[in-house]
Amino acid sequence: MFVKIIGAISMYAVPVMLLGIPLYGFFKKVKVYESFTEGAKEGFTTAVRIIPYLVAMLVAIGVFRASGAMEGLTTILKPITSLIGMPAEVLPMALMRPLSGGGAQGIMSDLLNTYGPDSTIGHIASVMMGSTETTFYVVAVYFGSVAIRKTRHAIPAGLIADAAGLIAAVFVARIFLG
Repeated sequence: MFVKIIGAISMYAVPVMLLGIPLYGFFKKVKVYESFTEGAKEGFTTAVRIIPYLVAMLVAIGVFRASGAMEGLTTILKPITSLIGMPAEVLPMALMRPLSGGGAQGIMSDLLNTYGPDSTIGHIASVMMGSTETTFYVVAVYFGSVAIRKTRHAIPAGLIADAAGLIAAVFVARIFLG
């Protein structure tokens, strides 16, 4: 019963929102089209403003991978990750995830193709992808879009959350998925 209700809500949620929001604005006497175009203009301005931050981050990621620093860091951290039961093959994805979601997804796809989605490595990589965040990407885009230069505790807090998600992914995948 619950699944049917959620399925019905999911099926009609987007059309109801697409129709309901303009109707709500009409009854509130808001110029809906003008508000929409103003919002789109602000979105475009924001996108243009964050381009330098994105380019800088993507170049840094490319240099990090091309220089071999990724492999060196993986070799250094391998004894530590083996203590929590994380296979060394997953470590490059764990290191890439705070930097780039696309880069981490590429590494995860390679792991799934190599070891299979039902392997322990595939399980850990999949859970890790869903339980961690692209911390540096988020900071670059969101903080950059509003011109915040002093991130204060955002990066350490994000990295601590990523570490917690990473460790939880290893344990959850091993306990529930084998």
